[in-house]
Amino acid sequence: MTNQSSRTTEGRGQLYNSILDTIGNTPCVKINSLAPAGVDLYVKAEYFNPAGSVKDRLAISIIEEAERSGELKPGQTVVEATSGNTGVGLAMVCAAKGYPFVATMPTSVSIERRKLMRFLGAKVILTPKVDKAMGCYLKAVELAEANGWFLARQFETDANAKIHANTTAREILADFADTNLDYWVTGYGTGGTFSGVAKVLKDKRPETKIILSEPINAQLIESGTAQERTADGSPSGSHPAFQPHMIQGWTPDFIPQVLQESIDAKRFDKLVPIAAEDGIEASKMLAQKEGIFTGISGGSTFAVALDIAQSAAPGTVILCMLPDTGERYLTSPLFEDVGEDMNADELTLSESTPGFHLHE
Repeated sequence: MTNQSSRTTEGRGQLYNSILDTIGNTPCVKINSLAPAGVDLYVKAEYFNPAGSVKDRLAISIIEEAERSGELKPGQTVVEATSGNTGVGLAMVCAAKGYPFVATMPTSVSIERRKLMRFLGAKVILTPKVDKAMGCYLKAVELAEANGWFLARQFETDANAKIHANTTAREILADFADTNLDYWVTGYGTGGTFSGVAKVLKDKRPETKIILSEPINAQLIESGTAQERTADGSPSGSHPAFQPHMIQGWTPDFIPQVLQESIDAKRFDKLVPIAAEDGIEASKMLAQKEGIFTGISGGSTFAVALDIAQSAAPGTVILCMLPDTGERYLTSPLFEDVGEDMNADELTLSESTPGFHLHE
């Protein structure tokens, strides 16, 4: 028996005017069972954002920056290419603010993502898997030009890295103000999280080593091959180093302009490749050993962070980004060995007591 009292809460002491006001201030959570002794390993759980991913930050930033500039007009339709999380975030923001939203998305992405967007009132235009991210990107451009819609341009807009410098990075600085932060580990999709946070950490916490990861079979940065671009910075075609991978939300088939600026500025200390299979296994470990539910991208980032922790000196502090929730991956390879029916062990348990058997 312990003398600890039952948990209580006090409330936040405030009322929110909109669901959008709850974006950000996500928790950094300590890893207790999986971290090596003497190493403090934390994850920043971005699935605490209201629509379940780090891309909620990007979505609100794009829309509000466009409102301020006058580029987005009242009632104008917003369109964007997405692998899912940005689309879900934009669908939420547009629903709350009264903008119609249209997403373009390749058929290779998990089905629940398109259903979530449609449930939030969006229209989802699917593009062929063979055309990769570049195909849905160009489809969004076509639709914007044909209809006079506002193109969100998550891969090029300054609003992307800006929101992470203004929110994500500030949260990290505040949460680790009284301790060392030796490593910050992240992957990349648009590159917004990496670019915004890395810029601030290099200035405010220069001792922190920034670790960037990409899929082992899509090492666009490691290849050293330049991305071909149009005059406005958008990609003009797929990157030659790209191969299809299972880490949804990471590494499209081009290097986004948002990411390119930080590559050129050399804002990472080490680039680490990771296999999707290792990310899947790490995601399962987090769920079953820590009760932390994240997707393949989060698992992949955590696998890299855990590998660093294994050889780190005692007293090392590591923070790893978890971009989203595992619920975005129910129809992906993350859940392919999770059955709907009872397995042999569960059937044995069921039959170990006399009543309520399914065959009765």
